[in-house]
Amino acid sequence: MLFQISDAFKSRLHDSNSKVNQVALETMHKMIPLLKDSLSPVINMLIPAIVDNNLNSKNPGIYAAATNVIQALCQHLDRSLLLQPFCTKAQFLNGKAKQDLTEKLA
Repeated sequence: MLFQISDAFKSRLHDSNSKVNQVALETMHKMIPLLKDSLSPVINMLIPAIVDNNLNSKNPGIYAAATNVIQALCQHLDRSLLLQPFCTKAQFLNGKAKQDLTEKLA
């Protein structure tokens, strides 16, 4: 069931409609404290979807929501689960997304 929900979120996190994208991020932000480490099987699928377009978004609402999701992941998940996906994404990002993710890694 977690994989089905994650697949649905992944699609919404890449949605071309910015309002849908932002609501998906805001909803994920609310879900993370509830799910915590049970997200570990899907974290490698979710982090790229959260980071790819959203952390470099010029839309301030999407950028803020993506930043909040990353912060919630850092607060509520075992950080060792985040190290590999954050490192992988940080290698291939540019701009403020690379800076934000590098700061989280530090």
